[in-house]
Amino acid sequence: MDCHVAMLLLFYGYRNAYNMVLHKYGEKLYSGLVKTMTSHLKEISKCIEAAQGGMFLEEMNKLWTDHNKALQMIRDILMYMDRTYIPSTQKTPVHELGLNLWRDNIIHSSKIQTRLLNTLLELVLRERTGEVINRGLMRNIIKMLMDLGPSVYQEDFENPFLEVSAEFYKGESQKFIECCDCGDYLKKAERRLNEELERVTHYLDAKSEVKITNVVEKEMIANHMLRLVHMENSGLVNMLLDDKYEDLGRMYNLFRRVANGLSTIREVMTSHIRETGKQLVTDPERLKDPVEYVQRLLDEKDKYDSIIKLSFNNDKTFQNGLNSSFEYFINLNTRSPEFISLFVDDKLRKGLKGVSEEDVEVILDKVMMLFRYLQEKDVFEKYYKQHLAKRLLSGKTVSDDAERSLIVKLKTECGYQFTSKLEGMFTDMKTSQDTMQGFYAGHPELGDGPTLTVQVLTTGSWPTQPSVTCNLPAEMSALCEKFRSYYLGTHTGRRLSWQTNMGTADIKATFGKGQKHELNVSTYQMCVLMLFNNADRLNYKEIEQATEIPALDLKRCLQSMACVKGKNVLRKEPMSKDICEDDTFLVNDKFTSKLYKVKIGTVVAQKESEPEKQETRQRVEEDRKPQIEAAIVRIMKSRRTLDHNNVISEVTKQLQSRFLANPTEIKKRIESLIEREFLERDSTDRKLYRYLA
Repeated sequence: MDCHVAMLLLFYGYRNAYNMVLHKYGEKLYSGLVKTMTSHLKEISKCIEAAQGGMFLEEMNKLWTDHNKALQMIRDILMYMDRTYIPSTQKTPVHELGLNLWRDNIIHSSKIQTRLLNTLLELVLRERTGEVINRGLMRNIIKMLMDLGPSVYQEDFENPFLEVSAEFYKGESQKFIECCDCGDYLKKAERRLNEELERVTHYLDAKSEVKITNVVEKEMIANHMLRLVHMENSGLVNMLLDDKYEDLGRMYNLFRRVANGLSTIREVMTSHIRETGKQLVTDPERLKDPVEYVQRLLDEKDKYDSIIKLSFNNDKTFQNGLNSSFEYFINLNTRSPEFISLFVDDKLRKGLKGVSEEDVEVILDKVMMLFRYLQEKDVFEKYYKQHLAKRLLSGKTVSDDAERSLIVKLKTECGYQFTSKLEGMFTDMKTSQDTMQGFYAGHPELGDGPTLTVQVLTTGSWPTQPSVTCNLPAEMSALCEKFRSYYLGTHTGRRLSWQTNMGTADIKATFGKGQKHELNVSTYQMCVLMLFNNADRLNYKEIEQATEIPALDLKRCLQSMACVKGKNVLRKEPMSKDICEDDTFLVNDKFTSKLYKVKIGTVVAQKESEPEKQETRQRVEEDRKPQIEAAIVRIMKSRRTLDHNNVISEVTKQLQSRFLANPTEIKKRIESLIEREFLERDSTDRKLYRYLA
C-alpha cells in the first residue's frame, strides 16, 4: 500500500472525518484532499515519465491500479463528507474528483499525453502488420481512458485512431487494387474488416465498432466499388460466368455494407443477363432447334437462381432484377411462345419417359416460370392447343397426369377462361371412347372387317381446321357412313364433318418376296397406298384425281413414302428428293425392315413455315379484338366517363395477364364501339368518352 495513503488512513480515520464535517470543517477537509491528491499525482507523473520503452504502459497500468485502490479506500473513509457536505456545496464527489485529478495530472500532462497516444497507435499498427502485442495491457489502458469519461477516450485516442486508420487503409487498398485480382482483393478486405471487429472485442470501446468498420468500408470498398465490379478478367461478370459462388457471396456481403453497393452489383448483373439473353434469343443458329433454345433459357435461369440462392442470400431485389431481365429478352423473340410450347410438346411426347413424378413437376414448374415472362400468353395458348390436339389425337402423350397437371398450373396462373377449351379436349377424348364402345356394341357384324376409331371433337374446343375433302377407300367410306348414322341417331341437332387430315391408320402390307409388315400411316397415306391394290403404277395426276388430297399435303405424303430411306414403301420415277407433277409411283417390292411394325411419318417442319406463322398471328389478332372490346366496355361501364389516355392505360393493365395490348388496336376497338353505339365522344372534349347504357 502507498505510504501516503497509509498516513491518510492513520490521520483521517472515518470518525475524525465525520467529526470535521459535523463541526463545519468540511471545506478544509475537501481542499486538503484536493491538495494532497494533486501533490501525490505529480510524483506519480514523474515515475511514469521516467519509464522507458515498453515499460511506459506497464508502469502507467500499475500506478493506475494502485490509484483506483487508494481512491476506493479514501471514498470509504470520507463517506460522510461524500453524502452530506458535497451535495450541499455542489462540489465534485470524491471518486469522480480522483478520476479528474488523474486525467489532468497524468493523462493531460505535457510529457505524457502525446507519448501515450503515439504508443497506442504504434501498437495498433504493429498488430496490423502481423506482430503479436500485449492485448491485455492495451485493454487496461483503453479501459482507463474510457473510465475517465467518453470525451477523454474520444479526444485522446479514438479520433486520432480513426484518422490514422483511414490513412493506413487508403494506402493499403491502393496497393492491393494495383496488384490483386477482384477475388483476392475482396478476401483481403474481408480479412481486414474481421480484424477490426476482433480488435474492438479485445480492447476497444464497443461504440467504436461502427466507426472503425465505416473507415474500412469507405477506404477499401466504397472508394473502389466500380473498379472492382468492372475489373478486367476477374470482375463481377467473370465471377458470374465462372459460377464463383464464394467470391460472389463475399462481394455481396462486403458491398451490402456501403451505400449503393448492392444496387451496383444488381445493375451490372442485370445488364450482363440482358446482354447474354439477347444474344441467345436472337442468334439464328440457336433458333434452328426450339427445344434446345428453351433448354438454354432454363439452364440460364437455373444458373442465376443458384447464384442468388447461394451467394446473394436469396435477395428479393436480385430475384426481381433477374425476372425483369428474362421478361425483357424472352419477349425480344416473337417466336418464344411457340418455342416454349414446342418444348412442352417434346417433353410430353417422349422427353419425360421414365422420369419420376417429382421430376416431371419440376420440369413443368420451370416451363410455367418461362410462361409467366411471356407478354403474349394468348399466342402460347394458341400453339399449345395445336400441339396438345396432335398429342391427344395421335395418342403420343407420355402421361395424362402430366398433361392435366400442366393445365391445372395454367388455370391457376390465368384463370378458368384460359384453360376451359383445353379441358374440353380431354372431355371429348373420354366421350369418344364411350361412343365407340356403344357403336361396336350396336354393330356386332363389323367384327371381321376394318376397325374404325373415331374421335368426335367439339367445334370451338379444338384448334380450327379447314374441312378438307378427301376420297376415302370404299370399305372405309362405308364404315364412316355407318358411324355417321349411329352418331346422329343418338345425338340430335348435331353435324359431323370428317377431319381426314388429322387421322392415322394401321394397314397390313405384303411386299415382293412375301414379307409382311404393319404400316402405321396418316389417313392421307392410307388413301394413296390403298390405290395400289388395284394398280401397279400410278402417276402423280392420277393419285391427285383419285384421292382429291390438297396438293401441298399430297406432295408431303408421297415424299415421306418414296424419298425417306428405310420408310420407302413406294418407288418414284425419276428418283429425286422432291415430288414433281410428272412423277410416276409404284410399290417398292424390295422394301425391307427389321421391324414388323413400321411407322411412316409425314415430312413436316417442326416449326411453322412463314405463311403458317402469319396465319397463326392473324388468328391471334382476330381473337384479341373481342377481348379488347370487352375490357373497354367493363371499364366504361364502371367509370361512365373517361379520357382516352386513361382508357388505354386501364385496358392495357386489365389484359396484361394474357397479352400486351397495342394502343393502336385499342383505339380501333374504341372507334368500333362508338359506331355500334356502346360509347360516345363528349361534345366539347373529343378525347373524353361516355358510356351509353
